[in-house]
Amino acid sequence: MKLEMEELALEAELGIPDEAKQWLAIRKEAGLKIDPETAHVTFGWADGLDPYGVGNLEPEYRGLSIGREYFARSPGSDIWVLFDDLSDATWDSRRATTSRAAMLPG
Repeated sequence: MKLEMEELALEAELGIPDEAKQWLAIRKEAGLKIDPETAHVTFGWADGLDPYGVGNLEPEYRGLSIGREYFARSPGSDIWVLFDDLSDATWDSRRATTSRAAMLPG
């Protein structure tokens, strides 16, 4: 419950538009279904405050936390999910079984 309240507060602070909230919800739902044994994984450089790039960050906050963000998707799916949006079990399993080289796009 506390985490849910924190997420709502962060969404309000980031100024996430209503249409983007549905887009994000689709990713969170897809993240619950990703099998860590068959997931495709990649990374990209993104703003840690808004890794999907859907928020309306104030100009002074944009680009302050650029870093490598990891994404996963199910085979045959076009929905890439931020590792932070995977279930804890999937994230932990994927991190434990994925070598550093396998996480590089190829």
